[in-house]
Amino acid sequence: MTAIYRVDGNNVVTSSDAAGPWDRRMQHGSAPASLVTWAAERIPTPVPMNIARVTIDLMRPVPVAPLTIATEILREGRKIQLCEVRLLADGVQVVGATVLKIKRQALTLPDGVEELPVTLPPPEDSLVEDGYGAISPFVRTVSMRAARGRFGQAGAGAIWFRVDHQLIEGEPVSQAMRALVAADFSNGTASTLDFRAWTYINADLTVNFSRQPVGEWILLDGESWIGPDGAGLAMSRLADTKGYFGRAVQSLVIEKR
Repeated sequence: MTAIYRVDGNNVVTSSDAAGPWDRRMQHGSAPASLVTWAAERIPTPVPMNIARVTIDLMRPVPVAPLTIATEILREGRKIQLCEVRLLADGVQVVGATVLKIKRQALTLPDGVEELPVTLPPPEDSLVEDGYGAISPFVRTVSMRAARGRFGQAGAGAIWFRVDHQLIEGEPVSQAMRALVAADFSNGTASTLDFRAWTYINADLTVNFSRQPVGEWILLDGESWIGPDGAGLAMSRLADTKGYFGRAVQSLVIEKR
């Protein structure tokens, strides 16, 4: 496999491996989520900062096609930076995102302020998932291990994810990128509906961080709420092997196949 993206300045060449499960002409949401995060991390900050929030609006289906990246700093400060990242296909905006960064600083916290540990099985003790037999090219670039439930099956699941493939040609996969790739699988991790009978595509994705994750494996500890009028929510607590560090929320568009 080649890298999912090759970036030259603001121009992006997209590999066919970016395709998702709903339509092979359209990208899996994790792919543009990783690209947006990479672009945001490349925006200089006045002091060292970490990403604290990424909010992505999938304004149109993102085609497996050349893209253009546009970025803008919306708020620059000594403690925070708010930036915007847009992805365009053939001049039409398909993704809009805002990324909040917060000043990185070492703190001595009071006694009793501790990270919430993960009590679920670690990746090496969890069930190997095949992601519905790797139903899309992008899914084949990610390893899954089920700590609770099964991927794509009804119920509140908890799945470990690991990026196994280069996302941006010649660039390392950052820890925030790993988290965003995993987070977009929330609707499959905590599925309430049968994938064979229903579609539950996410229209957006928001990920909040209390700290940057460590290691290759990201856990989605998820649940879904489905409403009676075509909308739903997929929500996940995000963790690494050290403990919980964030949350992800997707707004779902529910339709009968």
